[in-house]
Amino acid sequence: MNKIIAIAWKDTLNRFLDKSELLFFLILPVVFTLVLSGSGRGQSEKKISLLVVDQDNSSFSTELVAEFKKSESVEVKTISLEEAQTQFEDKKAPIWLTIPAGFERSLLSGMEGPLEIQKLPRNNDANTVEQGVVTSAISTVNRALAVAKNSLAEAELLRPFASVEERQAYFAASLTAAQQAFKVAPQRVSFTRPPEAKQTSFSMASQASTGQLVTWVFIPLLGISALFVWERESHTLQRLITTPTRKATFLLGAVTGQLAAGIVQMLILIGFGVFVLKLNWGNSYSGLAVMLVSFGLAAAALGTTMGTFIKTSRQASNLSIALGMAMSLLGGAWWPSELFPQSVRTVMKVLPTSWAMQGFNDMVLRGKGLVDILPTAGVLLGFAVVFFTIGVLRFRYE
Repeated sequence: MNKIIAIAWKDTLNRFLDKSELLFFLILPVVFTLVLSGSGRGQSEKKISLLVVDQDNSSFSTELVAEFKKSESVEVKTISLEEAQTQFEDKKAPIWLTIPAGFERSLLSGMEGPLEIQKLPRNNDANTVEQGVVTSAISTVNRALAVAKNSLAEAELLRPFASVEERQAYFAASLTAAQQAFKVAPQRVSFTRPPEAKQTSFSMASQASTGQLVTWVFIPLLGISALFVWERESHTLQRLITTPTRKATFLLGAVTGQLAAGIVQMLILIGFGVFVLKLNWGNSYSGLAVMLVSFGLAAAALGTTMGTFIKTSRQASNLSIALGMAMSLLGGAWWPSELFPQSVRTVMKVLPTSWAMQGFNDMVLRGKGLVDILPTAGVLLGFAVVFFTIGVLRFRYE
């Protein structure tokens, strides 16, 4: 045990002799996490601005604006025409909607209320607001009108109205009754969230925190390959032959030191996510510990295997960075894996980074605990067993 600790401590000291190592250990991970999180917005994503110019100032236009404001994804700004023109030209909002005078009169006469919508070209936010928020709000406002129109048509089939005034009065009464009925209608769809987790929806902050942790811990652990190659190039391994140090002792010491540093790095990045980005990294400390160790072992094992194939330390360093970045990117660490086609997501299951992101996101986004993430951790431990077995069998002192 003393030999294992001594080897681990020696490798850790050698790693941090060069102060530039702190750049990869702490500075770059924190900077990338902060930048990709959207300047630390945390759980609350920035709302999309929707400019509204109400020139009708009627009960229907007021109801429509109220429906816009019910959306959690938009910030509705009811302003004058001149202000809307200025802000839209300055690109302070991606979409501008005008409710023209005569909007209510058009609806009551049976025609569609004309709305004037202007959007920034090729802007996804504008399209999202138009298709999701505006269309939904118009549908909600129009549903009472549709009921009143249907009621009027059925009443006319039974008995024609004696006058236009009687017809209008019936329509107005039907509209009022429909509006009141919709106000007291029971809610048929309800949304619940797991009580054990506050963070249950996607945010750029959560993606950045988990993704950058996986990336910047994975690369140094692959760098174990460079450590082994350097030991061979400096003839340290050959000198170990003359001592009663077994292969297993050396490998355990080398891997333990780098794994311990990786776990410390992960804890620092998790702390940054919790205290700076205000993320909830799950409520299961045991589940989180299992995920950290499983991911660390899988990465360290792959680094061990690489170290038995690579010939020079330069090759090992370059390959660790290139392979680590590529596997992190394809594993969903830099953007959500849901953006990949299903066929690609299936193929990427061969990467330990994919399983690491799945496990961490299950805890951060979905509030899962130890029992839920055990299958994912089991896959990562399977990677570790396979790669460690290959590395041990191929390991040579010279």
